[in-house]
Amino acid sequence: MKITGFRGGIHPPYQKTLTCGCETIYLDPGQLVYIPLSQHIGAPCKPLVSKGDEVLVGQKIGDSDAFVSSPVHSSVSGTIREIKSFLHPSGKMVETVIIENDFKYKEIPAEKKNFLKLPSDKILEIIREAGIVGMGGAGFPAHIKLNPGKDIDCVIINGAECEPYLSCDHRAMLEEPEKLIRGLEILMKTVHCKRGIIAIEDNKPDAIAAIKQLIGEKPIEVAELKTKYPQGSEKHIIKSVLGRTVPAGKLPADVGTIVTNVDTAMSVRNALETGLPVIRRRVTVSGLGIKNPSVFSVRIGTLFQEVIDAAGGLLDDVIKIVSGGPMTGIQIFDTEVPVIKTTSGILALSSKETAIYDEGPCIRCGKCVSACPMGLVPLDISSASRKDDWERAHQLHAADCVECGCCSYVCPSRRNLLD
Repeated sequence: MKITGFRGGIHPPYQKTLTCGCETIYLDPGQLVYIPLSQHIGAPCKPLVSKGDEVLVGQKIGDSDAFVSSPVHSSVSGTIREIKSFLHPSGKMVETVIIENDFKYKEIPAEKKNFLKLPSDKILEIIREAGIVGMGGAGFPAHIKLNPGKDIDCVIINGAECEPYLSCDHRAMLEEPEKLIRGLEILMKTVHCKRGIIAIEDNKPDAIAAIKQLIGEKPIEVAELKTKYPQGSEKHIIKSVLGRTVPAGKLPADVGTIVTNVDTAMSVRNALETGLPVIRRRVTVSGLGIKNPSVFSVRIGTLFQEVIDAAGGLLDDVIKIVSGGPMTGIQIFDTEVPVIKTTSGILALSSKETAIYDEGPCIRCGKCVSACPMGLVPLDISSASRKDDWERAHQLHAADCVECGCCSYVCPSRRNLLD
């Protein structure tokens, strides 16, 4: 199929060779798991359990009556030790259910469903009860995204994984392509759509081949995208694949499209065909500060430190640890935080990979303008925001920024334009 591409973007060192050839390792936690009651955009959950309660794998332990929210579940079997405020990867203190693992991993009775026999509203109900959110990083509840109230003619699986270092989606597509395809079929049925596209950057030829081999006569295509950051941004993947522009202030559904992450689609498949909610996710553990860069399938609530230890631990030259990718992730200051649904990566970066620079004056070279995939003028938005001139920043369409960080990356004066 024809790929149109988009204006702007950058080509940072991708650093994926550290982990793209690593088979996924299934990792179980230690004695305690920490399940935050907020792992999504929207209202946090309220606990459904109390200290001393016994729980099973997949048991719902938190929920909310709010429209925008998503339930959370136990990833282990064991006993509720306590419910208290605990550090979240975002840096905030969040109410968290702490479970003492009995290491038996007894699961709730799970009911498998044949999605072909289910109406859309029932599939949406199952997706909601499974706690499925956008697992590429946004964390928006999937049952809301998949009920847009608009006609959808195409569902796109975002397999671009354009962030440097990250390989978890790559490994998922390579190791379990049949689950991804089935997840896409379920999504297509849910939104009454007859066209599905799996979009993958061309630096993952093995994943492209694995999926093409299984498609057969299904109404599903593979779109081979040019390797460029931020190819995986929703608006830009739609532009590349379909040539459609999502207007300012609008959503993909407004141009007839739903975009969802690889792990999200596979979680939908798991919920329908195994009956289990989101209790695990793939996490890339990488960077030159990690002894053995790896890709793990990690139970939700496992501490970052346990995952780092499973990868051989940190080397001496680590100066920054990031949750997520290096372009859009969050720097963390304590590894005693839990893996949550949106944890795509844990990066330990050395002095060879990152550095802190003093900002210089803007020389108005225009590199940030050329790099901005949204067609903005970052240098002017930055100038207005530093003066607290929010009306001017609004006039310059600052709200359309997708926070990709391209402007900061290319700035020769090392100005923190995104910040």
